[in-house]
Amino acid sequence: MYVNFVDETRENERFSWPRKFVECERVRVDKRAKGSFRIRLLTRMSLNFRRKSLEKHKEERSKGLSRSNIRDFILGFQDGLVNTLGLVLGVASAVQSSSIVLISGLVTTFAESVSMAAVAYTSTKAAREFYYSQLEREKKEIKEIPHMEVQEIRDIYYEKGFRGKQLAAIVKKITSNKKLWLDTMMAEELKLFPDDYEKPVKSAFVVGLSAVIGAVIPVLPFFFLDVKSGMVLALSLSIIILFVVGAVKAKVTIGNWKKSGIEMAVVGTVAALVGYLVGSLLGVVYT
Repeated sequence: MYVNFVDETRENERFSWPRKFVECERVRVDKRAKGSFRIRLLTRMSLNFRRKSLEKHKEERSKGLSRSNIRDFILGFQDGLVNTLGLVLGVASAVQSSSIVLISGLVTTFAESVSMAAVAYTSTKAAREFYYSQLEREKKEIKEIPHMEVQEIRDIYYEKGFRGKQLAAIVKKITSNKKLWLDTMMAEELKLFPDDYEKPVKSAFVVGLSAVIGAVIPVLPFFFLDVKSGMVLALSLSIIILFVVGAVKAKVTIGNWKKSGIEMAVVGTVAALVGYLVGSLLGVVYT
């Protein structure tokens, strides 16, 4: 009986070890499954968060200033300020009369703004017509010579550094969607973007308004000061504001804010000096 008992105990231990091993493995599998599920859940949450962040970023960008808005504002503001600054300094150095300086400055302000708005409207409209003509040309080429257009897509992304299967996958993805294919050709090959030309009226309004704002700045000092003091303040104020606008432009876009600010300030100073010299010469000639 004693021997049988021992043998039976050993037998039970011999068969109980695999069961324990199976239970341990089952626990490990369950833990791995839970860990895998947790990883998938976290990955899904991360992707959802990134997608929502991207959508929010795009929405904020669409509400903000576009590239064409920034371009139009800087064009109108700089042109209005620099042209009017040169004119009022030239007139002031020639006539020494605040009233005449104010009249000439205000006339220039509004004439300049209307002229700039008209130029912005016609140029944007012409650029839009050119964009759509190129769009139709690309549509025709994709339809008639697709093999050459596919090669152009391949060349574009080859130059960007893509090779092998990755390059082939990109080309296949783009050329499988006609709209994506066309948009890619317009943006990557021709560097033409529809948002830059869509609204000529809006472009004209932004340029005209910014030209008025810029042109008023060098005129303001002559409302309150004599001619000489007005000239000094108009020049100083204009240079400071041009520097600030140039710096802001670099911050909003890409570039060194100091370099951009100095560049715009130098342009304003040169225009002012030219106006002053011409006014001084005319003042000597006609007085």
